[in-house]
Amino acid sequence: MDFKRLDRKSYEIREIIFKNNFSPYAEGSCLVKFGNTHVICTASIEERVPIWLKGKQKGWVTAEYGMLPRSTHTRVDREISKGKISGRTQEIQRLIGRSLRSVINLNELGERQLKIDCDVIQADGGTRTASISGAWIAMYDAIKYLLLKGKITRNPITHQIAAISCGILNDEIHIDLDYQEDSSATVDGNFILTDNKEIVEIQSSSEQNPISKSNFLKMYDLVENNIDIIFKKQRDILSI
Repeated sequence: MDFKRLDRKSYEIREIIFKNNFSPYAEGSCLVKFGNTHVICTASIEERVPIWLKGKQKGWVTAEYGMLPRSTHTRVDREISKGKISGRTQEIQRLIGRSLRSVINLNELGERQLKIDCDVIQADGGTRTASISGAWIAMYDAIKYLLLKGKITRNPITHQIAAISCGILNDEIHIDLDYQEDSSATVDGNFILTDNKEIVEIQSSSEQNPISKSNFLKMYDLVENNIDIIFKKQRDILSI
């Protein structure tokens, strides 16, 4: 299918907005908007760890992810009504958790757990990348809360992380795909990087022909050229 991006160039990301301290009750929170994809991320502190970590003097970070019934064009059933979560949901929340754990020293967190909740209130592609980028802000504010309360003595977060998608449509590389673009892409990828450009995780697949090395490297370069925009927006909202 012939596709043409109308509102921005292939190398331009959508408007990205972060609003931290969005929830008055959570120790850390962020409303994140990647264009028309909107996600509420909260970080909750629990003064306990999973049983398999008890007594090991280290903490844990875990994540849950979900989509509200009318976050999409047609209503989706709540997964709790089905009695189990989908494979997609499990995969995304594990990705969020892995990504956050990669940039925090769990030994300095103490025997406590950060639970990150990412709830999609409006979906238009890139819900996992928006979730990861917003969840880092929520986690940062939760750590700041622990420091202010004197429960930890130094910040265990080692790096920023952010995520962005990239794909190929009609043989042209596009950054930050919305739903229509993602549905039409022959190659789709999600890139999670640290602020010093180390790779946390890359998920990439082809719907048709295999991805050439040269095209993959072009996708990666486009991600590197744009992800600094997200890092700067994170720092700006947190005043760091």
